[in-house]
Amino acid sequence: MQHCFWRRLLVVIAGFFLAGSILAIHSPSALAYENPDLLPSTVTPVVDLAKSLPDPQEERLVKELEQFETDTGWKLRVLTQYDRTPGRAVINYWGLDDKSILLVADARGGNILSFSVGDAVYELLPRTFWIELQTRFGNLYFVREQGEDQAILQALESVKGCLLKGGCNVVPGLPREQWILTLITSAIGGIICGFAAQPRNDKQIVAWQWALIFSPLWGILFIAFGIGPVVTRTSDWLPLVRNISAFLIGALVAYLSPVFGRPSSSAES
Repeated sequence: MQHCFWRRLLVVIAGFFLAGSILAIHSPSALAYENPDLLPSTVTPVVDLAKSLPDPQEERLVKELEQFETDTGWKLRVLTQYDRTPGRAVINYWGLDDKSILLVADARGGNILSFSVGDAVYELLPRTFWIELQTRFGNLYFVREQGEDQAILQALESVKGCLLKGGCNVVPGLPREQWILTLITSAIGGIICGFAAQPRNDKQIVAWQWALIFSPLWGILFIAFGIGPVVTRTSDWLPLVRNISAFLIGALVAYLSPVFGRPSSSAES
């Protein structure tokens, strides 16, 4: 069980770097061809060619997306595909414009999700948001545990929630794997701070000048990578308290490490 968790964590880390390097928000593979014959004669916001959604779920999603468009003006569309794709035909079929968001689910790749996003959407949801959204819900382990339908539905819920509140820079919610990363970076930041603050002579109690010199390093680890991802994704105070505690414990252990390494008086005699 523990081995599986760390394996999942490594996959999520790799996914962030991979998505950042190869993600194309306008997916050329999904829109490379044009085959309108695959599209239904009646316009619907969900075209489930891969049958990723059970029928009752698809019907409910269609009603939700139609109501969301009526209420907000944002056009959310879903296309699932596997061996065949309508390609660019979806542009005219749905009338995709600057206020449109197309989610394409294709299980043939390592990550099943890709997005085609209108220019007006980027004012509220930047490109980094879409990279994180794809990495969080479209990765292999999430799909294996939750299913393709949940990958689609939870990604859409994140998008809808952010549009309703006027935009997001990051995807709301803090997955356990991501929190573990913030906890580790907080502890490492504390260790660096503690080592830097060790007194250099008998007259010093804390070497504040060295701690300040190294502050860009431990500050980035603790604040930017340890605290920042937590406070921007969740209002829950418990992960924040744990990360601060990890920083303080790491700093204290590193600061006191010379004391632990000194030989006892009995050993000297």
